[in-house]
Amino acid sequence: MRLALEPSLDPADYPFGHQLRVRFAETDAMGVVHHAAYLPYLEEARVAWLRAIGHPYDSVRAEGVDFGVLEAFVQYRLALRVDEVVDVRLRAGAVTRTTFQVAYLVTVAGQVRATAVTVHGAMSPTGRPTRLPAWVADLPS
Repeated sequence: MRLALEPSLDPADYPFGHQLRVRFAETDAMGVVHHAAYLPYLEEARVAWLRAIGHPYDSVRAEGVDFGVLEAFVQYRLALRVDEVVDVRLRAGAVTRTTFQVAYLVTVAGQVRATAVTVHGAMSPTGRPTRLPAWVADLPS
């Protein structure tokens, strides 16, 4: 395992937030979000964050780099339910020459529902490991 970030429960520790609404299709018969639906929530927030910091994913790819997910860890605390507005907060950290990590805090109306960490590796368009772009080392954490 490469996980080195510890997700905080304090929203103030995360410089970026993204909101989304739980869709019915992501839930089971009880209106509870399926555990696998959390990963696209994290991805949506991460892509919005890259856009907000001036590095939309299409421009990252134009630099000849992809950020593959090497690991993902989610700790489920309380269920998300249909039609709730979810705030996904994130911060980057644990940057090496070829990888970086993102910690997440998932809340609804200030109540913690999950924490998570994803590990991303820089790779060429052919899938070979490569160095991260220089701007990644300067990401706000």
